[in-house]
Amino acid sequence: MRKLTFIAGAAVGYVLGARAGRQRYEQIAEAARRVQRNPTVRNGLDTAAQAGRQAASRTAGVIADRAGDRLPESVSDRLRSMRSREVPLDDDWGSSR
Repeated sequence: MRKLTFIAGAAVGYVLGARAGRQRYEQIAEAARRVQRNPTVRNGLDTAAQAGRQAASRTAGVIADRAGDRLPESVSDRLRSMRSREVPLDDDWGSSR
């Protein structure tokens, strides 16, 4: 009888916990979607991505200048292509940085 009571209690707990867990998950997911849609957050992410691309471009130029012909040809080609690539200064919102 104790085993049956335990199994029934575990089953009820599992079902109720799963329902509460799903509801809480949906609340957290909706809050994350609201934050993601916020223009301030999106603009901040775009700014950070732009800064990262610019830093990578500058770093590629410095590496190419310092390493010179000591790098393998495949690496040198990639550095040259990164160096010549222009980084757009406009974001999705139509403003410039």
